[in-house]
Amino acid sequence: QMQAAESGGRSVQSGGSLRLSCVVSGRTSCKYDLAWYRQGLGKEREFISSLNSDGTLFYRPNVKDRFTMSQDNTKNTLFLDMNNLQPGDTGMYFCKIGQKPSFFCETKDTWGQGTLVQVSS
Repeated sequence: QMQAAESGGRSVQSGGSLRLSCVVSGRTSCKYDLAWYRQGLGKEREFISSLNSDGTLFYRPNVKDRFTMSQDNTKNTLFLDMNNLQPGDTGMYFCKIGQKPSFFCETKDTWGQGTLVQVSS
């Protein structure tokens, strides 16, 4: 069974940087789209970035020049490098592993438990 576990969140001051990690276990031969989301207090969960199985990267417009999503060579760990953090970036950050459908694979999303980022002004 696939599992995802985020880490790296903490409190930082405005302008600071953080690297979030998401360790993925239980991957199979299925293809996956990978993504980061965040949820602020009292807000809906919002898309941050994605790395699709074909290597395409997408970013939310207001983080595109500050955040970088990547994965290690083993493809078992996702990273989200965040620079010039602002108070509006505060929230719980989640990784999502989206299994893509094929003859042998069903559509299935796996979420981690989240890691908290707090940015103070």
